[in-house]
Amino acid sequence: MPTTAPTPPVTTALRFPLPALLALATAVFVTALTENLPAGVLPGMGETLGVSESAAGQTVTVYAIGSAVTAIPLTAATAGWGRKRLLLTAMAGFAVANTVTAVSTDYRLTLAARFLAGVAAGLAWALLAGYARRLVPPEQQGRAMAVAMAGVPLALSLGVPVGTLLGRVLVWWVPFLAMTALAVGVVGWIAATLPEQSGRPGGERTPVRRALTVPGVVPVLTVTVLFVLAHTLLFTYVAPFLDRAGLGDATDAVLLVFGLASLVSVWFTGAHIHRRLRRLTVGGALLVAVAAGVLGLWSASAPLVYLAALLWGLGWGGAPTLLQTAVGDAGGARADAAQAMLVTLWNAAMAGGGVVGGLVLGHLGTGALPWTVLALLLPVLAVVVGARAHGFPAERR
Repeated sequence: MPTTAPTPPVTTALRFPLPALLALATAVFVTALTENLPAGVLPGMGETLGVSESAAGQTVTVYAIGSAVTAIPLTAATAGWGRKRLLLTAMAGFAVANTVTAVSTDYRLTLAARFLAGVAAGLAWALLAGYARRLVPPEQQGRAMAVAMAGVPLALSLGVPVGTLLGRVLVWWVPFLAMTALAVGVVGWIAATLPEQSGRPGGERTPVRRALTVPGVVPVLTVTVLFVLAHTLLFTYVAPFLDRAGLGDATDAVLLVFGLASLVSVWFTGAHIHRRLRRLTVGGALLVAVAAGVLGLWSASAPLVYLAALLWGLGWGGAPTLLQTAVGDAGGARADAAQAMLVTLWNAAMAGGGVVGGLVLGHLGTGALPWTVLALLLPVLAVVVGARAHGFPAERR
């Protein structure tokens, strides 16, 4: 009988595409840092624009609104576009928006530029998770997501402090021009390393309502809203919280501990998410809940505050990877629409965190912030534990 020589294994297809994933991580870094950078340079920005610091702070709110209101319609409208082309367009949008923000002396023009940056962010966030997942085989998807999402804690723990320092030492708009240069560099990096990924054939669109009917999508989105809301309201007002506790001078150090712990969490999540997504999500919510309890009971103790920051970072750092992986798994064939919904709700929760935290701060004082976080995390744990069959299954498909 004729024999056929065995086909040699194709190892190149299974090789971990680290350069391409690092390009995505840098794109995530640009997105996260562009959103949060104004917080560190508000005095100088407000002075140049001729507005108060609180008015200058609305540049962050406008960014979140831009992402929230455009992520779903833009994702639907560009369903047939190549993913690489779309991601390059989003990064070019960041370059334009940050340049205009840096050179503008008109408040309305600055708000328009920040809205454009939010639009670019909504488009990018709806792409990045799916792009990273499709670059690797299923058993490497968790690791790939962790590498790509590492840009978030890096932006918060290193990018914002460095940008703030540059703004103080030089001029407030210098960090924005630096972000422009980084965005341009990322465009070249993406063009050189990322393979093209096709959109839906013929531009077929997936209505949002259909994604909501997929089992597991609603529980993941519910957890996303509550978890992001809890984290954001504490993170936004951590400076006044520590100041009232007599630890105002330690704010930078506390946030550094939080950022470093977040990086550890990203690494650990990437190593174990493939088989332990459910356990990691429960563990992350529990760690943040414990941190909130420690801050609520012992905010005047510096060692315990640092311990709480450590637990907070360990619990939160892997959350973007966990939630985007969970909604991608649950969404299946409608994952793009589910991701766009997650982006929309994520940004809405961030905007809501500032509002809810401000109300709590104004009516109940800083001491109520940790207990509000704890109250929001209890239903998070209940939903994750209850979504055993779909959303956060005991065993990933």
